Amino acid sequence: MVLSPLDIHNKEFGTKMRGYNVDEVNDFLDQVIKDYQITLNHNKELEEQLDAANGKLKYFNDLKDSLNQSILVAQEAADKVKANSQKESEIIIREAQKQSSDIVSEATNKGNQIMAEASQRAKKLAVETDDLKKSTRVFRQRLQVMLESQLEVVKSNDWDRLLKEGSMSSYEEIKKVVGDRLDNEAAQGVNSVASQPAEEAPVAEAPVTDSGDDNGETVVIFPDNDQQQYDKN
Repeated sequence: MVLSPLDIHNKEFGTKMRGYNVDEVNDFLDQVIKDYQITLNHNKELEEQLDAANGKLKYFNDLKDSLNQSILVAQEAADKVKANSQKESEIIIREAQKQSSDIVSEATNKGNQIMAEASQRAKKLAVETDDLKKSTRVFRQRLQVMLESQLEVVKSNDWDRLLKEGSMSSYEEIKKVVGDRLDNEAAQGVNSVASQPAEEAPVAEAPVTDSGDDNGETVVIFPDNDQQQYDKN
């Protein structure tokens, strides 16, 4: 049991012969009481400071635990945000790659389609051009034969005989001679065209006539109808 200053003050000692001086003992006890009181007060202050320090230590320990928990929560949240961001970036990258692949594929298909259509048009144009050249060669041959036959008719001696001054040829005779001559020349010309291969005919530009329209179109005159019209006349 710890003594208090009051216990020391109330302490009584017995007397004996040749014992201590009571006054000195009392003075000493008074001094001890004072010193002991000072020591007790100091111990009390130290205990209070210790309690305060322990309270602060507990507070900081609790704060440390709370901070550690917050750090853990923040770390988990950061990890989740990082994982979500990575997933979203991967999704965005995949979608962008898919869209770019679709765009490239669509552009490739469209380009191939355009190339195929252009190739077909070029082939069709080449065929039409070749047909036009063949038709032009045939027209040139017919025109040449017709003109040559007409020229032969004009240069024939029958004209000189019929147009000779003093000749008494009748209208029917002139018509008969001229008509037979033209028919024979036209028939020879057609036969010569039919017997001559189209590939051997010289290539030349076909005669064309301007229709007079503003669009600049040209009209090709074939000799067949002209020859028949001439025969009818």
